[in-house]
Amino acid sequence: MTPDDIAAAIRHAGGCARTSTLLNSGATEENLLSARRAETVLRPRKGIYVVPETPEPVVEAALHGGALTCASLLYLRGIWVLDGHDDVHVWLGSRGRARPHDGCRCVAHWSSGSGGVGAVPLHMALAQILSCRGDEAFFAAFESAWNKGMLGAEDRQAVRSRIPARKRWLVDFAHGESDSGLESLVRLRLHLLGIRVEAQVWIDDVGLVDFLIDGCIILEIDGRENHDGPSKRHKDLRRDAAAAARGYTALRFDYALVTYDWPVVEAAI
Repeated sequence: MTPDDIAAAIRHAGGCARTSTLLNSGATEENLLSARRAETVLRPRKGIYVVPETPEPVVEAALHGGALTCASLLYLRGIWVLDGHDDVHVWLGSRGRARPHDGCRCVAHWSSGSGGVGAVPLHMALAQILSCRGDEAFFAAFESAWNKGMLGAEDRQAVRSRIPARKRWLVDFAHGESDSGLESLVRLRLHLLGIRVEAQVWIDDVGLVDFLIDGCIILEIDGRENHDGPSKRHKDLRRDAAAAARGYTALRFDYALVTYDWPVVEAAI
């Protein structure tokens, strides 16, 4: 196999592959050495090969002895993740061995199966964030992945089957309409308080609003990435004024209020 062939095989495997996998696919030790000399592949540690563009978290997971999973994989895929994502979550299978390394920031996950390298399937990472970070983190990530078109019906069923029966109502309650994980958090929290909301409702002269309660209370949720700058602030104020003119009460909450000062939000609603 040529250096380019080996690099292509590693990309096909998700950007990371064990030496044994490459040898089984037809490469020889000499081929691997040639690919390293040509710098088409890298060997972060003995037994593991990556390509230059392999994301750093995937490489770190391989260094630790497993595959990227949980919040780390979800964030890498562009899925909304609650709380920090600085740690590297690594799946080690049921009998894997953690390998602490220089600059190690890895969080080990053990569950049934034989550990590999690269990245776990999306449905597996979603199931693992439930056990690792709880209901809210799972629900927000699940709805985010659905909204982004990453979860078909079979995928959603695969997630449901992997989580405990007592938690499956979270999958059943979810939908793919939430534009952000922050909206998912608000909807879930209000549901647990017994407050029913309508999501993504069109109101004449106002536009599409995040939530409507009892046909008269508008909830707008401003995420971390939105509503920065005077022009967007002016647009928000104009929408709120238009809502008031039509008899609605508009409540607007930002990321910090929802995540760090929820009692204030709850009391206002």
